[in-house]
Amino acid sequence: MSAGRGAVGARQPDRSEGGLAVGPDAVDPEPVHADRRAGRFWSARRVPAALVALVLLGAAGLLLYDVAAVRAGRAAMAWRRRLAHELATRHLDDPWVLGVAAAAVVLGIWLLTLAGTPGLRAVLPMRRATPGVRAGLDRPAAALVLRDRAMEVSGVQSVRMTVSRHRARAQAVVHFRELDEVRGDLTTALGDGLRQLGLPHRLRLSVDVRRPKRR
Repeated sequence: MSAGRGAVGARQPDRSEGGLAVGPDAVDPEPVHADRRAGRFWSARRVPAALVALVLLGAAGLLLYDVAAVRAGRAAMAWRRRLAHELATRHLDDPWVLGVAAAAVVLGIWLLTLAGTPGLRAVLPMRRATPGVRAGLDRPAAALVLRDRAMEVSGVQSVRMTVSRHRARAQAVVHFRELDEVRGDLTTALGDGLRQLGLPHRLRLSVDVRRPKRR
């Protein structure tokens, strides 16, 4: 998801109205009875599901074809004869058997993890203010909103803003004013911005300020 898409499942926020207001006179849009129990969005897992389905379909089709051919009086395929021979002659402590078993366990754990975790880490769930309506905000979009707030602070020349699931980090270049003063103003401005994003839990904020590199 890109920053241009903004909120998921909700109308794109406008700077001039409620929602994700970013102006200096913006008011906290959090409703009085907002539900903070907003779970993460679940990913469809289309690519892993398609790969597993294709592999199982191909293996099942090949096996059924070979079984049908044997029933029709033809010889079994070489791979099935080789597989039967290997299974009959190799011991359980054979390195090849252990390696295949370990690979199967890792693959199974990976599939179970995909099935049991939400995914969509790039989408931050927002507070559920309206019953039956869920909204999410792209992390790049949240970073862009916070960067705009940071650029309004006097003395800031440029800002690099990164937003993760639990933390927002600002790295600002200050070309005038004292660093401590700018850091304090940035912390206040970004704190207000985080509060106005409409997230169920406040992200931890870290602010780094420095002077421009001398050429």
